[in-house]
This record gives sequence, C-alpha cells and structure tokens, in this order.
Amino acid sequence: MSNPLPDPAERPSDLPALEAGAEMPSVGADDIDDSAYRSGLPGPLGWLDQGIARLESVLLALGVLAMAANTCANVVGRYVFGQSLYWSEELNQALIILITFAGISYAARHGRHIRMSAFFDMLPFRARKLAMVLISAITAALLLGLAWYAYQYVATQAARGRIMPALRIPNWWILVWVPLGFFLTGLQYALTAIKNLIDPAIWLSTGTLEGYDDNREEEV
Repeated sequence: MSNPLPDPAERPSDLPALEAGAEMPSVGADDIDDSAYRSGLPGPLGWLDQGIARLESVLLALGVLAMAANTCANVVGRYVFGQSLYWSEELNQALIILITFAGISYAARHGRHIRMSAFFDMLPFRARKLAMVLISAITAALLLGLAWYAYQYVATQAARGRIMPALRIPNWWILVWVPLGFFLTGLQYALTAIKNLIDPAIWLSTGTLEGYDDNREEEV
C-alpha cells in the first residue's frame, strides 16, 4: 500500500513564512534544459551563473555528440571497411574526461549529486538553512583547492612535453578539463551558498529547492 506524503499545510509553522519570499526557479525541478535557465541571483552573480550553465551545456553536448560519432565511425570502419580507426580509443578517453568533469558541475547545478541527508533532514528549518550554507561553502572551498592542485598537475604534464601515441597531441590537452571541471563546480557551490544567504528558502543549488514533490507517493 502507499500513503501520500504529508500535506504542505501540515509542515512546521516557521516554513510558510520563510519560504513565502523564496524566488522560484524559472525551470521546473525535473526540467534540466539549460537553454531556458534563468538565474535567480542578482546582477553580475546572475550573469556568471547563467554563463556557467551555458558553458556546461555546450561542453556536455559537444562531448556526447563527438563520442557517439567517433564510436559509430569506428564500428563502420571495422565491420564495413575492415579497418578500425587507430585513434578512436584515445579520442574516446579524452571525451570521457571532458564529459565527466563538465558533468560534475552540471549535476551540482541541478542538485543531482548524492547527498547523505539522514541527520540533515531531522534538523529544524533554521538549522538546515545554516547547515546548507556551511555545506555549500566548505564544498566550494575543497573543490577550488582541488582545481588548484589539478592545475599544477596539468602544468607539470605540459612541461614534460609528452604526447599521445595515436592522436599525436600533447597529453595535457585532454587533462585540462580536470581543473576546469573542479573550478566550475566549486563556483557552483559558492553561488549556492550565496543563494541560501540571500533567499529565505533552502536551496540545494541555485535553481533547485530543497524538499520533495508533494504529489509523489512513498511506498510502505
């Protein structure tokens, strides 16, 4: 059997007043089309937020399309012409790195990362609000630190002058997406912390509110 989740009107009395002033995202919670994304952050922060959203979308779209085209071309070459593309595997490796590290920023924007929320969900509203600010700020600091170390690693690889055997391009070209991905994700969490500071509601990201859809049912 299934029971509907509690009606929003039955939530603690401090929630409606605090959430009343929240600015709802322009894109639905299940809509991940960044072409319609409009940031709720003010001024330059909003422009930065929307700019990162566009960059993530372009990188992911190009990466996925290029990987699909490369894989299909390799299959056709192997089974139709009897000759595989010798550089296909290396190109896919490069595209996987691009998609992975652009994807972590994209997932952070839409609140899609795995969260350990057992204790968080038991906290009262104001404590959850404070916890979300701290979680976002600390995560941002850690990711920006990782971006710096990743940049140093890429710089070291560039100085060594190694090239990829098949593609014949510098090895660091495919690694540059690692510090970029960490940096963009760190910025995303920093913007989430700011969003939670200036908005009355609790936000998992700049465009995703905390909470569950009241229309969904929970299996018992």
